[in-house]
Amino acid sequence: MTDGPALVWFRDDLRLDDQPALAAVGGRPSLFVYIFDEESPGLRPLGGAAKWWLAHSLSALAGSLSAIGGRLDVLSGEAARLIPALAEASGAAEVSWSRRYGGAEIAVDSLIKAGLLERGVKARSFNGHLLREPWTVVNGSGEGFRVFTPFWRRSRMLGPFEAPSPAPSRLSAAPWPKDGPKRVSLAERGLTPTKPDWSGGLAETWRPGEAGAKDRLRRFIDNALPGYPAARDRLADETTSRLSPHLRFGEISARRIAAAIEDALAAGAPTIACEKYLSELGWRDFCYSLLYAFPDLAKRNWSARFDAVPYGRDKTAFKTWRKGMTGYPIVDAGMRELWRTGYMHNRVRMVSASFLVKHLLCDWRWGESWYWDTLCDADPANNPASWQWVAGSGADAAPYFRIFNPVLQGRKFDPDGAYVRRWIPELAELSNAHIHAPWTASPEDLRSAGVVLERDYPGPIVAHDFARKRALAAFAATRE
Repeated sequence: MTDGPALVWFRDDLRLDDQPALAAVGGRPSLFVYIFDEESPGLRPLGGAAKWWLAHSLSALAGSLSAIGGRLDVLSGEAARLIPALAEASGAAEVSWSRRYGGAEIAVDSLIKAGLLERGVKARSFNGHLLREPWTVVNGSGEGFRVFTPFWRRSRMLGPFEAPSPAPSRLSAAPWPKDGPKRVSLAERGLTPTKPDWSGGLAETWRPGEAGAKDRLRRFIDNALPGYPAARDRLADETTSRLSPHLRFGEISARRIAAAIEDALAAGAPTIACEKYLSELGWRDFCYSLLYAFPDLAKRNWSARFDAVPYGRDKTAFKTWRKGMTGYPIVDAGMRELWRTGYMHNRVRMVSASFLVKHLLCDWRWGESWYWDTLCDADPANNPASWQWVAGSGADAAPYFRIFNPVLQGRKFDPDGAYVRRWIPELAELSNAHIHAPWTASPEDLRSAGVVLERDYPGPIVAHDFARKRALAAFAATRE
């Protein structure tokens, strides 16, 4: 099969730039495929917001491939059946892809690679996703790290990150084999919502695809990078890169971002800002190292002693949290932003997650599943690792007794209430003094702001002091 075409299998790497699996085929005739695989054992189906993003990202990738002579073909079904079938039908000499790090994904890829090799088809996999892969950042005993700071220190000690490679200028699309698997259209997959279509806010907020990712990176470096360390927790302004959905679907590589940040550093950007942002990419690597070591990251407590936490089963409270009606404006603003845009500022993600787990004593897995369904950047490593961090059950976790006070968090990171006013317009006329705790406003202040509590906006679902004491008592079970 040495004269056969190459097969490039796209997954969470929907780009041309710094795409090693694509670069590996050079200019030889190739098939470029994406597989909707919801049949392989253990794979986690995408949530609604991520499916919306994927539809637009694949459309953008198809256009990019077509512009330089390629063609994106879309399949649906079990990858372990489709990839060998396509390789056989096309007479492919090699198949290339970017590596994945979840347990089920590794099992699928290993099965496919073994089957291809038995048929004499070369199978090549590459790091197209991370700065450094999990097995490269280990301690003196050869084990992965459980705490981020030493992980990142070790990663930085390994020397410069691998340089990104340029996008190909020309590709050659091989004809689809006569007996190849049946192709499907994006429309057939029904990835975008119709009845009802709740995606209007997503379309207003985002531009999925490689071009959108590059544009966001450029604007971040030009406008926000210099002040990033001090400004990144300000909620009302666009002080973060917002590259997370683009990274989640591989529309831009971590290596390309790191190279751009290092270029900015060489051009005079503040060292502290560049290092701080690079450490956020490091946190992403760290989360993947945790997923690699613990495939059940989204299902089980990393620390088994947290199995003793007596989480409640209050579905009404959970629904109230999801709808952004808890009575705590900073929490509710975040949940409404999430529903409208498929995104939430990281600071508010932490506050809202802490509120669900600590104030309402709901299982962190409930919240992780909700974020998985509603976040455009719902990531198989970052999402569960961050929830376990908040719950205290993770590897590098916040202490169980860290319980965010939502009022104080709002006053600190949204001091003039602009973020809350944007997402909770019924409170727009309240003064700064009361915007984060409307129940403390006097009847006169409420009247002048046109707010009637429990009619226009709810009172607190639970008192903070009571919730804090209850959580401390419940989580104390983990010490025994």
